[in-house]
Amino acid sequence: MTKPTIYHIPICPFSQRVEILLELKGLRDAIDFYVIDITKPRPAWLLDYTGGTTALPVLVDESDRALKESLVILRYVEERYDARPVARQEPFERGLERLLITKSDAFANTGYGYVMNRDRARTAKFRDKLLAIYRDIDVFLSQHNPDGTFLFDSFGLADLVFTPLMLRFWFLEYYEGFTLPEAIEFSRVLRWRDACLAHPAAQQVSFDQIVKLYYDYAVGFGNGARPDGRARSSFTFEPDWPDRPMPPTDKYDRIASDAELGLIP
Repeated sequence: MTKPTIYHIPICPFSQRVEILLELKGLRDAIDFYVIDITKPRPAWLLDYTGGTTALPVLVDESDRALKESLVILRYVEERYDARPVARQEPFERGLERLLITKSDAFANTGYGYVMNRDRARTAKFRDKLLAIYRDIDVFLSQHNPDGTFLFDSFGLADLVFTPLMLRFWFLEYYEGFTLPEAIEFSRVLRWRDACLAHPAAQQVSFDQIVKLYYDYAVGFGNGARPDGRARSSFTFEPDWPDRPMPPTDKYDRIASDAELGLIP
């Protein structure tokens, strides 16, 4: 191996964090990215790297050493390729950056729980919880950079940690009709979110791609699991997602067939 490799699932938001970081550093080709087919059991060689766990991504360096957890991998990449720093260098600003990043786990868990929920009685609870997290981030951004766009003067480490998650939340827009209200309490976080989504370094995925591949999440089946009666996962490599129709949105009423989703080769 002549350079590090990241093994990841299709359109993984956590490996996209690293892709964005490399774009910002002008080092797009410094790391290879290898997509693992999650519709099949993990290969033994990969489980050796992960210690038997199935969570991805995992980075393997030139010395055949492995690192897990996307935030750890981000820090490794930032420190190894330090010619164009993306993380803040001033200690207090670095602390603020890390404070915002601590909010990302709850943000991700809530958004993914929301899309995977199929109990209509719980939908409002997920929506309210996600809005509360957005409201909290609005307060944080308003406190530390009220007139700016990003957390600091430019798109940085904390911003790129959240961006792939906000891109994935297109599935909430499509399957749940979720949008951030145009209200004063969300005005700062709306400005931040829109700028993050539009940033040139974060264009590795598209709305249609997210919606099509994540259909099975929307009906409660994650990580390559298949709903009863279906032969193929929405994460299957073939047929490729551009050749499939847009999925139905009535996730609470039924589960679409392989044929309806365009999954039959």
